[in-house]
Amino acid sequence: LTEDTLYMIDEEFISKMKKNFYFINTARGKNLKTSALVNALKSGKIKGACLDVLEYEKTSFENLETKNGDLEYLLNSEKVIITPHIAGWTHESKIKLAQVIVDKILGFSAEN
Repeated sequence: LTEDTLYMIDEEFISKMKKNFYFINTARGKNLKTSALVNALKSGKIKGACLDVLEYEKTSFENLETKNGDLEYLLNSEKVIITPHIAGWTHESKIKLAQVIVDKILGFSAEN
């Protein structure tokens, strides 16, 4: 996330789209101004959304700030699918990560 990409998807960006559209965000939650998405969903400008990241992200999906009206709308809307941002956390990736750590520890031990 940079200064240029912070809230780059906002009311102005959405209004420039010539046709109604579906929105998918798998990048960074704060690339999108959530209130702009909610307004566009309510107006029909955005037909539906799939979000793998959220502006209101915490360190775990269970700790979401649900007292926020825009987030509450997204969580309850039939036009929105929200998925946890964990695509790389498969059983296989955890085994590989553990093996890399073991190999590094063994390599360090062998050097000392």
